[in-house]
Amino acid sequence: MFRKLFSRKSDSDAVHDLYVCIITQAREKYFYQELSVPDSLDGRFDMITLHMFLILRRLRAENNITAEFSQKLFDLMFTDMDLSLREMGVGDVGVGKRVKAMVQGFYGRISAYEEALTQQLGTQEVASLETALDRNLYGTVDVEDATLCKMKEYVLKQDLILAQQDISVIMSGTVKFSL
Repeated sequence: MFRKLFSRKSDSDAVHDLYVCIITQAREKYFYQELSVPDSLDGRFDMITLHMFLILRRLRAENNITAEFSQKLFDLMFTDMDLSLREMGVGDVGVGKRVKAMVQGFYGRISAYEEALTQQLGTQEVASLETALDRNLYGTVDVEDATLCKMKEYVLKQDLILAQQDISVIMSGTVKFSL
């Protein structure tokens, strides 16, 4: 009993806690009510993907100490997706296909976001990020330019905020986002 009270968090506890932070931020009503993200299964997946991308991007900046942790976080996300599909009644045969499609969608989205954020050509970066968000996050709805601009600013702000957070704190399962 005392060992549990005074012991350091295990790696799996920290991964779980960080994942909960990501999910909590992705579920903020602000995104669905103010930034027109579709409040649907796809919209929620896209918000989780966006926040997971931002965290994985931050972790990758110090990959020499974060690679294993990042992999565990990724694995937890898709274990959670698998369980969520099963809870929604998707049969065993269908779950594997749906999770595979989700993984492919995840990789496509993070690739587009990464490319957009790493471009070095001034205003082209802004246009590229807006294009990536429009195509991926808002792909099923029409979004006003002003709303798309607000989402772009949110992503850029989170990227900066995460870059300023100590990697050991993030790997302890604590991260701070902003709205």
